[in-house]
Amino acid sequence: FQFVFVSLSFLGFMSPRMVNAYPVFAQQAYDNPREATGRIVCANCHLAQKPTEIEVPQAVLPDTVFETVVSIPYDTSVKQVTASGAPGPLNVGAVLVLPEGFKLAPKERISNEIKEKTKGVFIQPYSKTRPNILVVGPILGDKNREIVFPILSPDPAQDKSVHYLNYPIYVGANRGRGQVYPSGEKSNNTVFTSTVAGKIQSIEAGDKGKTNVIIVKSVGGEAVSQLIPAGLKVSVKTGDVIKADQALTYDPNVGGFGQTETEIILQNANRVKGMIAFFFTVTIAQI
Repeated sequence: FQFVFVSLSFLGFMSPRMVNAYPVFAQQAYDNPREATGRIVCANCHLAQKPTEIEVPQAVLPDTVFETVVSIPYDTSVKQVTASGAPGPLNVGAVLVLPEGFKLAPKERISNEIKEKTKGVFIQPYSKTRPNILVVGPILGDKNREIVFPILSPDPAQDKSVHYLNYPIYVGANRGRGQVYPSGEKSNNTVFTSTVAGKIQSIEAGDKGKTNVIIVKSVGGEAVSQLIPAGLKVSVKTGDVIKADQALTYDPNVGGFGQTETEIILQNANRVKGMIAFFFTVTIAQI
């Protein structure tokens, strides 16, 4: 197996109605989740940096089912701020971009061993036109920090667009909620900052766990109210003099996104047989 570990700053996709359904939103909003720059679109909304790991065979034969294992490491003891403001467990999800021709293995081709490893995990093609891109999630992270993708390799004898080559594989994996909605609106899983410079006049409890921070502007003396979503801890106090864009809350985010890549060789069985025969012949000749 070839093992790759990379830590990058990235992540994903969340809609106000689908706070945790990032792969679903990507399918709805993007024809291709991997941009021309190589960046996976998850980076648009999930801003924290976390590691992601991928493990694949170094080489596979045509028309063969093999495992691709994506690891999403994180501390399962931490809780994230949910949309309601209450603490909750982290969900995980992943986008796997395979070479064209590679696809999710049909159920009838998957071994019992792999079926057991993927039990309860629903993996699906990104779209009808992109069966080589697979998505999974959101699923509970504490039970799925390692996700197994059963993949079927293509057969160049059946698909003339496929060749015996070295191919790249890309993956992006997320744990936890994002910080920004596609609309540009902040979620409650990020730092909220002051829109004005001034002095904190009061901090008042609002409805449903929200908090009102009243700021008297430095210029003009006008009182401005900023509403802090439920679940966030205010980092300022009454009487503080603050600047515009200064943090009013602590950062609640404990999740993040990582993206990495590796390679896989689509191996010609006849070449392997020929190589074995060659080495055998050389060995015999030296005896």
